[in-house]
Amino acid sequence: MTNLLPLPVLLPLLGAALTLALRRSPRLQRFVSITVLSGVVAVSAVLVYQTDQHGVQVLWIGGWAEPLGIALVCDRLAALMLLVSSLVTLLVLIFSIGQGISDSGRDTPLSIYYPTYLVLTAGIGNAFLAGDLFNLFVGFEVLLFASYVLITLGGTGTRIRAGTTYIVVSLLSSILFLIALAAIYGATGTVNLAQLSQRLGDIGPGVSLMLQLLLLTVFAIKAAVFPLSAWLPDSYPTAPAPVTAVFAGLLTKVGIYAIIRVQTLLFPDSPLHGLLLWAALLTMIVGILGAVAQSDIKRMLSFTLVSHIGYMIFGIGLATPAGFAGAIFYVAHHITIQTALFLIAGLIERFAGSTSLSKLGGLGAVSPKLAVLFFICFMNLAGIPPLSGFLGKIGLMQAGIDVGTPMAITLVVGGIVTSLLTLYALAKAWSQAFWRTPHEALVSAVANASDVDLRHIAARDEYDLEMSDLVRAADAVDGQQSRIALPKPMFAAAAAVTVMSLMISVVAGPMYKYAERSAEDMSHSSIYVNAVLPVGAR
Repeated sequence: MTNLLPLPVLLPLLGAALTLALRRSPRLQRFVSITVLSGVVAVSAVLVYQTDQHGVQVLWIGGWAEPLGIALVCDRLAALMLLVSSLVTLLVLIFSIGQGISDSGRDTPLSIYYPTYLVLTAGIGNAFLAGDLFNLFVGFEVLLFASYVLITLGGTGTRIRAGTTYIVVSLLSSILFLIALAAIYGATGTVNLAQLSQRLGDIGPGVSLMLQLLLLTVFAIKAAVFPLSAWLPDSYPTAPAPVTAVFAGLLTKVGIYAIIRVQTLLFPDSPLHGLLLWAALLTMIVGILGAVAQSDIKRMLSFTLVSHIGYMIFGIGLATPAGFAGAIFYVAHHITIQTALFLIAGLIERFAGSTSLSKLGGLGAVSPKLAVLFFICFMNLAGIPPLSGFLGKIGLMQAGIDVGTPMAITLVVGGIVTSLLTLYALAKAWSQAFWRTPHEALVSAVANASDVDLRHIAARDEYDLEMSDLVRAADAVDGQQSRIALPKPMFAAAAAVTVMSLMISVVAGPMYKYAERSAEDMSHSSIYVNAVLPVGAR
């Protein structure tokens, strides 16, 4: 079964090559992409079973004697991340088929979208399976290379400006990663994670601390941990909806995965756990305050994304099996729920022509199904019981209470406050976009449009305002020709991701047990080391 390990990387790369060759046939491109990602889902599901039943799976590739070759390593954590990420990427791809891609390529150039999207998937898979830091760097670079293309699709001025910020920040983190790799190799003579676990204890504590700070800085940029998160809210909202969704759901989680891996395997007795707890608290609070201040749904969701990264860092900073288990469960939950929210935001934008709350209203009457999806997702993100967001937060807070230090208790309180503010921010957005009457929304929109006579609109009886009148008036305000019906693949994909987040709630017991087993394994680095390295190669 170890021969399955390269497939989450090889299948998307082969699919990317094939879809590029089929650039003149969008239908075949779609078929190949869906088939490839379905295959990755199947392989990931098998790996989850294999790692849970038979332990860490290792495959050395490259034809070199161990440990000089490239090690692909899959433990419970990596397998879970592969399964959740492959499911999400498949559903987002289906969503994109119903968006601009299926509308004659208006919004997304078909010839490059599918190959680039599959390359992104390959990079994510490689990062999760990397058994050495250099291969992890390669995984990051592959997914970043693809993300540079995806974030600027369409070539609009706004996307180019936002993409430039994203690219500059990503290149800076890549340069720091290369510096960290050079320093680590110079100090230890290896970049293999299993070997590093054995050798870092033999170098001076000052050097070890410097290496850890370098790695944490790199991964904190990629995970958008405060104060290295300012780039995210300006970069993500401008991209096409499916691109924003997959970025928000997955890319920051690859950074979180890397932090979990290095903290548990390389620096289990780190003196920086306190620093991580402070970073977690500030990430939660600063992020959610930014969300509360927003009047655009996409930007609001971008700030909530930053804020909820703090919960994951909270679990990592506690450095206990219970803390790691909570962080692992919360990562899986957050991938699905954040992706779902951004897909729903894409539906809102397509349906109403905007995600600005000043221009939205009455969507609940026009599209009650969309209102239900948004309601379920924001309740889940806010942590309302018995949804998975609540269960993940309860696990993290219980872990913090068990630690019992003043900082841990402060983070428990900070987590509660962040949940309440998340509920407030998203409930406000839902109320304005879906709950207020169409007439109130129209008056609000007209109030911001200088070319419409507000007195004429306001004088009309709001209860007699027919939907057809509303549509014509809204079109006059927004400059739209007509309302656009929601393509079925878009709605079905967003609903499927929402259902996936609900399924995490349904299977939360077994899934949390799985996360606890994963955390217990990571608390004993010898399990990973013994699986990867033969006795004489350490």
